[in-house]
Amino acid sequence: MSNKTDFSIATSEQIEGALCRQLENIRLIRNVTQDQLAREAGIAIRTIRRLEKGQGVSLDTFIRILIALGFQNNLQALLPDPTVRPIERVNIGGAERKRARPRKSTVEKSTWAWGDESADHT
Repeated sequence: MSNKTDFSIATSEQIEGALCRQLENIRLIRNVTQDQLAREAGIAIRTIRRLEKGQGVSLDTFIRILIALGFQNNLQALLPDPTVRPIERVNIGGAERKRARPRKSTVEKSTWAWGDESADHT
């Protein structure tokens, strides 16, 4: 059974359901019972059943199941490496970003002055 969900336009619930179905299919193809997977992942069998129904589980549980199925190396592919590439480091003078800052707005600031607030309350 192929995964036909387009993740680029799917809701988080649709993506969750697709991932749960995919994990169930992998378990069945590998001929692993729910009980075996639960024991290997260190979770309750009802948690496996809940996951396979798409009813949601914690991130910790999801990671435990992936590890039990042997997908721990694939976890690194979920998020790209955020480190700055060497050429970018040269451009920013070697400094790495330590915090995020909102972009400056191009909207003109209001010409508010002291005393204006009393006119709004009358």
